[in-house]
Amino acid sequence: MEKRDWLTEKFEENRPRLAAIAVRMLGSRSEADDAVQEAWLRLSRSDAGAIENLGGWLTTVVGRVCLDMLRSRKSRREEPLDFHAPEVGVHPEQEVMLAEGIGLALIVVLETLTPAERVAFVLHDMFAMPFDEIAPIVGRSETATRQLASRARRRVRGTPKAPRADVARQRKIVDAFLAASRGGDFGALLALLDPAVVLRSDAAAVQVGADMEVAGRESVAAVFAGRARTARAALIDGLPGLVWAPGGKPRVVFGFKVAQDKVVEIEMIADPARLEAMEVVIL
Repeated sequence: MEKRDWLTEKFEENRPRLAAIAVRMLGSRSEADDAVQEAWLRLSRSDAGAIENLGGWLTTVVGRVCLDMLRSRKSRREEPLDFHAPEVGVHPEQEVMLAEGIGLALIVVLETLTPAERVAFVLHDMFAMPFDEIAPIVGRSETATRQLASRARRRVRGTPKAPRADVARQRKIVDAFLAASRGGDFGALLALLDPAVVLRSDAAAVQVGADMEVAGRESVAAVFAGRARTARAALIDGLPGLVWAPGGKPRVVFGFKVAQDKVVEIEMIADPARLEAMEVVIL
């Protein structure tokens, strides 16, 4: 048997499992097919003879491709697939997922997970892949990968995430906050902050000069006025926030809590272990 034929045969043996993984990660049969095809292209260009575990290698490639696709979907602010059941029939992509034994409730919850959470959860909880093999795919330590899967598992079991409409409203508030901070517009900052707003910093941030807690609208506005020029908008575990990421690596994250269109709490996080466990998508 020629090398090309052997490679094709081995890939086809793995295709069903790769497709099942990809469709659960992406929620779309067409995108899943694209991910599997990309895995084949990468395999055909590689030195297949040097791959000890072909199935594991292909799973890793598909996982990384799916993760990139999910992150690209987030960064383009695309709406995920509409998994709300219409009055008559079901969405074509729902039919694919439901036919493979995935409940509608689970489909909806998977769409609320961050890209890294979804990859970690699907590979570990649905396909029993060990965390030490998932960690390189999501680019985290094994401990951080366990935390991703655990967080995803809690959501799957019923802990709701903020509705999409609320996320969109919070994004507008955070974007306005960033613009006011960059421009040193004290009045605009005051207008966005709740009178009882609190800024809290973790121990790592305190060590580099941040106050552990700053309370009150004027005091918090004074901290940020004209001082966020290098911060960037980001999704922090799926929620709008800000990040300082020199060289593209998150060093400090600002998490926002918004209520009634006012910022009521800001958390400054600089602890490397906590940052590693977060899914930060820079927008």
